[in-house]
Amino acid sequence: MRNVRLHPADPFSPAGASGDAAPRPEPHTNGSTEHRLNLLLSYAGWDETPWVDRLPPLLNPMGIASHRAQNAREASRVIESTPIHIAVVDLALPLEGEKATEEAGPRVLELLARLKHPPPTLVIKRGRTSRDDRREMAAALRLGAFAVLDRPRAQQDLETLLELLRRVLTRHYRNTWPTREGQHG
Repeated sequence: MRNVRLHPADPFSPAGASGDAAPRPEPHTNGSTEHRLNLLLSYAGWDETPWVDRLPPLLNPMGIASHRAQNAREASRVIESTPIHIAVVDLALPLEGEKATEEAGPRVLELLARLKHPPPTLVIKRGRTSRDDRREMAAALRLGAFAVLDRPRAQQDLETLLELLRRVLTRHYRNTWPTREGQHG
């Protein structure tokens, strides 16, 4: 892997690169619910009917704002502007653009792990060889991932993801909504 010196203000831009500001991702909200929990959903765009589109309508009525990121730069902006209480990180997330060749999901994990209050993180594997899966799982767990799971494709996979989110709330937040800073409520 090549070394890239990162600009301190943007952990995903090479030093000295011009950074045109992209619009910040908007939470999927209907405006009527008070959101008490911010969920980062990063998704690398590998499915025609993505789980990431089905999850926000299920969670919004419960007060969970879903902040989507399709690349590492968008994820960084969400993390800088919003207290993230739970993160779902797709390891195949590109650095920039939807079809970039460099995958930056592990870098998003590192960024989350360096926060003052790192959120519990669910990691979506890339779906490569079993050797790569084991290596990625070990690296994600070292960075504090709550769970590592296969790419959600079927309804049952979505239910597994929802169950993992419930477990995060139970274990990490002790069944209470987090405070603004991400600590236990």
